[in-house]
Amino acid sequence: MNGLMEKRGGALMDIDRRALEERMNVYLNISIGWEEYKTMGLGLECERAGISPREVRTRAQAEQEDGPACIVRYGLRPFDSVWACYFPTPGVWNRSRPAYWAQCWEGNSFFMTRFRSTASPEGCPFYHVNGLSDDHFIVPDNACIPIRLRHGCETPRDVRNGQCVFEELEPYCVTKANLSETARSYATELGAKDLDLDAQKAGLIWMHALAIGYSPVYLSENADGIRQDWPRVPLPDSKGVLEASDQLGRRIAALLDVEHPVKGVTAGRIRPELKGIGVVSRVGGGALDPDKGELDLTADWGHAGQGGVCMPGKGKWAVRNRNDEANDGLGAQTYDVYLNDTAFWANIPERVWDYTIGGYQVIKKWLSYREKALLGRGLRIEEVEYVTGMARRIAALVLLEPDLDANYERVKSKTWPWPK
Repeated sequence: MNGLMEKRGGALMDIDRRALEERMNVYLNISIGWEEYKTMGLGLECERAGISPREVRTRAQAEQEDGPACIVRYGLRPFDSVWACYFPTPGVWNRSRPAYWAQCWEGNSFFMTRFRSTASPEGCPFYHVNGLSDDHFIVPDNACIPIRLRHGCETPRDVRNGQCVFEELEPYCVTKANLSETARSYATELGAKDLDLDAQKAGLIWMHALAIGYSPVYLSENADGIRQDWPRVPLPDSKGVLEASDQLGRRIAALLDVEHPVKGVTAGRIRPELKGIGVVSRVGGGALDPDKGELDLTADWGHAGQGGVCMPGKGKWAVRNRNDEANDGLGAQTYDVYLNDTAFWANIPERVWDYTIGGYQVIKKWLSYREKALLGRGLRIEEVEYVTGMARRIAALVLLEPDLDANYERVKSKTWPWPK
């Protein structure tokens, strides 16, 4: 299922939850007439993508008398989550993807990829999210595959649900692993049982696919095929190899999950090799003062383009050679990345700074949306520290690559033959 498509100028999203809630309360307030609402300039009064904003608002008010619909976390780009207000009402979102929303329940998650690539470089074409995400989360359009499927018993038994990825299954009204019959046969042959009852086993093959997808050797050896079509992932013919690959995939999923801390990376005692990465620093030393604008992002990382689209800017950074750590796989050079003329994130290794997922240079893309002229304020200290955590998460992914490559080599040396 593709991610959501807003086309409302970003009015249904916000970095600040409270600001979004206040905006949506006004939107749904029936005591505020249309003409008065239009003068407020909150964004949803504009005609975009063929949407009649007045009619859509009237329908939304009729359907949401008890207040705003769900305020949820929303995956906008890799490592970049915002708050979004989900409405099932047609037209509020250009594409609300109700089938996607129906699978966003506690304990479920989604394997993400795309069909064909238009980005160069693309980097890794896979991701893992726990809830809603944007259609352009990766370039050109994402496709989110639920790890498990849940259907209510009110669905007629003679109607096919059409939710499975590779093959049709009979309809059902329980929670099941999202696996085709062939994939189930594979897992059963290797001794994996209770696929529908155990959430971890339901994700066994998907987490394996995530581990393969983040292997640089896999991406290099299969570059042409990956670029032109759905990526193909080899399956090992050994339960032990599959389970080991699954564990690597879960480590990747944890590093991609920005909503939860990772011990040794963003929480607890930080691993020694990560501790010096992305340290928030001040030119000349000393403490930074937010009240003096020293956390404002003003180094031209992004600016508004036509139609309110965020365009990347030049930014500001300084390059220097790394010390003896240069043989760790993170690159021989490192960047000091500036917020402004006073503050910077020190020591973001080149492979971390260049790291690309789905066509986006991750850290640079995040910064482009936070330029003060676009955000309307300076960064908060927790947002500045978030970049440090993001850099460390990416560094941990890069440092995991030797294990991922070795895992891919083990898998491809003895694969399970997918039936013709």
